[in-house]
Amino acid sequence: LNVTEKSRIDWIGSKAGDFHTGSFSLKSGQVQVDNGKLTGGAFVIDLANLKVTDGAGDRLAGHLKSADFFDVAKFAEATYTINSVNCTNDTNCEINGTLSLKGASIPVKFNANIRSASEKGFFGQAYFSVDRTTFGVLYKGPSNDVQLAIHLFAK
Repeated sequence: LNVTEKSRIDWIGSKAGDFHTGSFSLKSGQVQVDNGKLTGGAFVIDLANLKVTDGAGDRLAGHLKSADFFDVAKFAEATYTINSVNCTNDTNCEINGTLSLKGASIPVKFNANIRSASEKGFFGQAYFSVDRTTFGVLYKGPSNDVQLAIHLFAK
């Protein structure tokens, strides 16, 4: 199944006394479903076209695209590859995979809620955080964790 344009990753990052919000779109990706169960997949995250959804807008987007953060001139994309899926029931699964970002490939595991999985379509969501410093995003801030919400649709 191919990831659709409806898919996105929302993010929340901390700043002194406040936070910023935004999103990434997915350039491409696939998920594998076998007998109604997610079994694998991968997707490409479009870092170069990241969006800031709060009042900081284009000013912050430009800063996040710079070498201080994602360095999109060198690293316009990130990828997440699912290595294994362990489900406790039809809807709750632990996803183990590798996130490749800024030249680093780091294991990233999270719990996902699978809303729909068949050979005709897929919809899953996950909410978790990652430590941005493990990928070389070292800009000083009150927190190194970035909260992520993945909304993945495929047909």
